[in-house]
Amino acid sequence: MTTTASVVAFDQVGKAYGAVRAVDGLTLTLHPGETVALLGPNGAGKSTTLDLLLGLKHADTGTVNVFGTSPREAIVAGRVGAMLQSGGLMDEVTVGELVRLACALHPRPYKVTDVLARAGVSAIADRKVDKLSGGQAQRVRFALATAGDSDLIVLDEPTTGMDVSSRQAFWATMREQAGQGRTVLFATHYLEEADAIADRVLVLHRGRLLADGTAAEIKAKAGARRVSFDLEGEIDEAALRALPFLNSLTVSNSGSAAGSGQTVRIQSTDADATVHALYGLGVYPRNLEVAGLGLEQAFVAITEAEEARQS
Repeated sequence: MTTTASVVAFDQVGKAYGAVRAVDGLTLTLHPGETVALLGPNGAGKSTTLDLLLGLKHADTGTVNVFGTSPREAIVAGRVGAMLQSGGLMDEVTVGELVRLACALHPRPYKVTDVLARAGVSAIADRKVDKLSGGQAQRVRFALATAGDSDLIVLDEPTTGMDVSSRQAFWATMREQAGQGRTVLFATHYLEEADAIADRVLVLHRGRLLADGTAAEIKAKAGARRVSFDLEGEIDEAALRALPFLNSLTVSNSGSAAGSGQTVRIQSTDADATVHALYGLGVYPRNLEVAGLGLEQAFVAITEAEEARQS
């Protein structure tokens, strides 16, 4: 395995398509053994960032290094395996034939039977690639990405189309890969996967790195907590919206037997002060809960705050 201090290094990287800056002064470093989630809203620059890393596109400004060399050199040396959402599969060949080809082309190949088993596609090795379901095709793409002993594995929306059990098995395999010292970088819209799997989370927004840290640090960066409670009878929603340190408030039917109960959900940047003021209104909340934001809620809060700042 590699002992290089830097697996991937972006230094002030920029890439534009006409007037649109898909990547804008991006600087980041990935290290051996990290499992890193790349998050961002549509148009944030995730796909372009992965394309630059894999040498599929070239930066207009700045430099991209992979294991201290160019992306192309690292890939030719077999140090990078990639599973791209847009990657097509050859028609009129079987799964086994395609995986055998990938192993034959890799400088440090694994045994074909091991690759098929790791990706969970041994049972469909004789099936034509164009007869696969979406989830099966994803697992075949994963097999191709791990056909050899690569030090960096890049995954673009890897579990799209997979069922729950397949997703769990996939991430168990990825944990094993990272445990052996490999770096795993994945882009995903499943934020619960990023929360559960990633050692580190990168949030892109308009081509810039908006946040970089553990999932817990990203949640803390959002600077808000969740407050939820039930109220009976008529609710003065205007008074609730006037509570201090409020970021957002929603009111919905609580489904109580009496039919008049309401559930209130709040995001607050100072939950203690908000709850104190709530009692000052003379209301008596039931089932009061205060908790930190989930990664998805924190992601939305951070990106919305940045949109508001730039508008």
